[in-house]
Amino acid sequence: MLRYLIVGIIAFSVDQFIKWSVATYMDLGQKIPLISGVIQVTSIRNRGAAFGILQNQRLFFIVVTAIVLIGIFVYLRKIYRKQKMLAYALALIFGGALGNFVDRALHGEVVDMLEFTFINYPVFNMADVFIVIGVALVMIDTLRASRTEKISAQALSE
Repeated sequence: MLRYLIVGIIAFSVDQFIKWSVATYMDLGQKIPLISGVIQVTSIRNRGAAFGILQNQRLFFIVVTAIVLIGIFVYLRKIYRKQKMLAYALALIFGGALGNFVDRALHGEVVDMLEFTFINYPVFNMADVFIVIGVALVMIDTLRASRTEKISAQALSE
């Protein structure tokens, strides 16, 4: 269980360090190209959720995220020995969700900074990246488990 908590703590720490760096060293609205025409660092604040929805619903986000974090922790304790990929996925989701939770709880807003410039896509942060990677791993694990079950069922029926 400790290795998964460490993964979550690393994800949380990376997210918080980058947010702190942007908030400390960049002016609000400032843009710094990373790869010209592809991605830039843009210092903005978000009081809502993904794509800016549900603006100024701080209490809602705090309550829902607290419930999700508790649920992930409880489920992680249940599955970590048998479902390693799922455990890593949940650890990444936990770390990312905790990062955005802390921002909302302490500051009432989330620092966003990563902006794709080659497409019209909302600015996001590292917590969001960790959550998306975690969800992708959950989907891969689910598809893999479904395929394994299907192969096992076919083998039993033959």
